[in-house]
Amino acid sequence: MKNFIFISPNFPTNYWQFCRHLKDNGLNVLGIGDQPYNTLLPELKSSLNEYYKVNSMENYDEVYRAVAFFIAKYGRIDWLESNNEYWLERDAMLRTDFHITSGFQVEDMPRIKYKSGMKAYYQQAGIPTARYHLVDDFAGCRAFIDTVGYPVIVKPDNGVGASHTYKLDSDDELRAFLREKDVGAFIMEEFIHAEVNSYDAIIDSHGEPIFETGNVTPFSIMDIVNNDDNSIYYIVKELPEDTRRAGRAAVKAFGVKSRFVHFEFFRLTQDQPSMGRKGDVVALEVNMRPCGGFSPDMMNFANATDVYKIYADMIAFDSTLKACGEHRYCAYAGRRDGKHFRLSHDALMAKYADQMHMVSRVPEALAGAMGNQMYVAVFPTKEELDAFYADACGQW
Repeated sequence: MKNFIFISPNFPTNYWQFCRHLKDNGLNVLGIGDQPYNTLLPELKSSLNEYYKVNSMENYDEVYRAVAFFIAKYGRIDWLESNNEYWLERDAMLRTDFHITSGFQVEDMPRIKYKSGMKAYYQQAGIPTARYHLVDDFAGCRAFIDTVGYPVIVKPDNGVGASHTYKLDSDDELRAFLREKDVGAFIMEEFIHAEVNSYDAIIDSHGEPIFETGNVTPFSIMDIVNNDDNSIYYIVKELPEDTRRAGRAAVKAFGVKSRFVHFEFFRLTQDQPSMGRKGDVVALEVNMRPCGGFSPDMMNFANATDVYKIYADMIAFDSTLKACGEHRYCAYAGRRDGKHFRLSHDALMAKYADQMHMVSRVPEALAGAMGNQMYVAVFPTKEELDAFYADACGQW
């Protein structure tokens, strides 16, 4: 029997579904987390063969000892995953230290975690990338800006989500940024006029997709976080062919195998000589894990399928018989507390009772990018999707 260690299976809370299907497929599912066992969701408890509680997931020695305990009890570990961006490097360290060869190793991290390291692999795939500069001092940054012009984007070279991402429009803002930030860890890029389109896929051991979809984020996550705005994005009804081609090319260039991935691309909203023509797909960044939050559930709703099972089938059988059904748009609307909306919660629920699939408060750890109160609904047409967003996020 194969052994699968799931790192932090309790967060996000929907990840118990990965564990359930892995266990149903005959794997020993072994969890390591810092949440007391008696507080875990009942569904997660029943999906784990055993759970090892550590005092802190940040303490590598504790997590290392937990893996060693499972090896002593169950034998060789075949898989170790968190499916979580925050633990991606920790996962790689554990795999490397315990010779678990089914996933990325420490040596792979520079090309999949550092935005500057991703550039060469996108270029191998024939996908344009934004010009960049590793932030040093005012003179170095200003020389780069002399080439690309203002505005520029600065963000951590190794970062999660849109945290600490800023748009700089002037020398004064550049000086202020350099005074306040740890400049050695930031990358500066030319500004791209675009919306974000993603390629989301479950990839088998041969680097071939067994499930594909994507989402669109019409507004900048950076602006949502920095301006405390409402959050919207949606799973597409049909994945555009140019996004599919770019996603598959990136999978090959980055050497992705046996993973659930979320690759982000820019779709240009205007001609930009350094990047391409309006409508072109260009590179943003790769994420070697599922799209965050409730996105896996939204993929299910949009495609009438179960991506948790497809992932578990990929792990157990390197293929899946799980089919997709009717395709629809699946909308996410994340309202921000303190804003005055035209439709109250009750009014929105009443109007969209037949379309609504999920309604919940957003965990604090995700609220910065996803709002405080979320609604997930499905629609057969783009016109109905747009009308829902006008109702869900329209303000007085």
